[in-house]
Amino acid sequence: MAKLDHEIGRRDALPPVLAPGHTFGTVTAKISSLVLTRPYNWRWAVGMGVGSSLLIVFFIAVSNLLYMGTGIWGINAPVMWGWAIINFVWWVGIGHAGTLISAILLLLKQEWRTSINRFAEAMTLFAVACAGMFPLLHMGRPWKFYWMMPYPNTMGLLPQWRSPLVWDVFAVSTYATVSALFWYVGLIPDLATLRDRSKNRYAQILYGSLALGWRGSARHWARYKSAYILLAGLATPLVVSVHTVVALDFAASVIPGWHTTIFPPYFVAGAIFSGFAMVVTLCVPLRAVFDLKDFITDRHLDNMAKVILATGMIVGYGYGIEAFIAWYSGNPYEEFTLLGKGRPFGPYAFAYWFMLCCNVGIPQFLWFPAIRRNAMTLWVISLIVNVGMWLERYVIVVTSLSQDFLPSSWAMYSPTRWDVATYLGTLGLFLFLLFLFLRFLPVIAIAEMRELVHEKHDHAGHGHGPSAVEMHGETR
Repeated sequence: MAKLDHEIGRRDALPPVLAPGHTFGTVTAKISSLVLTRPYNWRWAVGMGVGSSLLIVFFIAVSNLLYMGTGIWGINAPVMWGWAIINFVWWVGIGHAGTLISAILLLLKQEWRTSINRFAEAMTLFAVACAGMFPLLHMGRPWKFYWMMPYPNTMGLLPQWRSPLVWDVFAVSTYATVSALFWYVGLIPDLATLRDRSKNRYAQILYGSLALGWRGSARHWARYKSAYILLAGLATPLVVSVHTVVALDFAASVIPGWHTTIFPPYFVAGAIFSGFAMVVTLCVPLRAVFDLKDFITDRHLDNMAKVILATGMIVGYGYGIEAFIAWYSGNPYEEFTLLGKGRPFGPYAFAYWFMLCCNVGIPQFLWFPAIRRNAMTLWVISLIVNVGMWLERYVIVVTSLSQDFLPSSWAMYSPTRWDVATYLGTLGLFLFLLFLFLRFLPVIAIAEMRELVHEKHDHAGHGHGPSAVEMHGETR
């Protein structure tokens, strides 16, 4: 009994996942007001302006690419994969945290996911949209992208299944489809809430059409829960499979530094690592600008920091195993790439050591609770992690390709301004889509937050709390 009391006391000492004092009505009013009553402010306008400006840069870069060809990039022989594939892998990794937070933590019944799952899911879709741009543009003839799909035709032609490009198309398209369905199904009750609370007739029609006739009946809730859990179960293996396929783009080759079986699990851990870092990068400014500190509390920051710390250590373990296997195998090419003048002591040594500092060294500060729960410090660390994970992809792609088996074929790689413009353009696309989402849809799941209030009522000894119908009625 004393042990149980101690455990209850320890849990009570943790920061709450929802600040006290909220009811179903206050939760609904505060979240929906971000869309319906106070959607515009100068901060939103600045963010949308930055995103739109960078998106224009993206259109200019892509237009020039279509006119001139991929020769405007810095790719050469033998570095045929440059910034395009680096950025592709980076964006796919960022998209993993949304599905992890939404699907896996839902199945594990982790209630702290509730306040951050909605914009994490949106982040997934926007990141996958940015990632999908790079393989298409890297093709050289993006208008023939449909050749990679098994479309019916009279010649009976099929895609080249041994091509990593085809693997990526199937993996990313499947991931994007399931993630979009999962995100939309979770939005349906909130769209109905916006429909009922909106004063604008056009908004009522738009949100009502998207809500698919939702009325909050017991039958609607039962089918919603079944569909949501089913999609969570479908999305969970995709977290592992998608970045495993991306890892096989490298591991299936014989290039030194790529031909290793550690890549699939190591890439998955790195994707979760960078994805959670991006969630922190986004949620810290959001909770400050939109005054959401009572919904996104220090408990959320603490838990996300712990995930970043754990996955960062797995990534560091992957770096160590790579070096150990290169030495233990006795393969001179692997030793040169991973222990010699390839990565640690070669022309790209600065990127390698800076990567280790960002991904392994800096996250060790997260062992301290005061740092984990300090929003500004955690935000800076998350930015450093994002930079470090981009450098990891740069090191993997460039060092292995620029120095392969034959010294006669070695060549240095450096990006051009069009590489940089294309990358900055996808950042603009991401910001543009993000700020559109913040303007027209609730950034936090209203229905799930009301369920959290309902659970808090039960734990506080208020009986069974209101029914689902009463919860829906109070929001009108």
